[in-house]
Amino acid sequence: MLDLDMGRYGLFVWPSYAISAGVLIYLVVSTLLRARKWKAEVERRERELKS
Repeated sequence: MLDLDMGRYGLFVWPSYAISAGVLIYLVVSTLLRARKWKAEVERRERELKS
């Protein structure tokens, strides 16, 4: 069984987990959005070169 009781350290551990998860989610989302932006820019420039 999973024991999630951190005792007196839970006050520090759970917020740390939450902050870490939030930062990781932010990094993944921002990376994906920037990749989408740059992919569109590359496709736009390639279309300009073909014209």
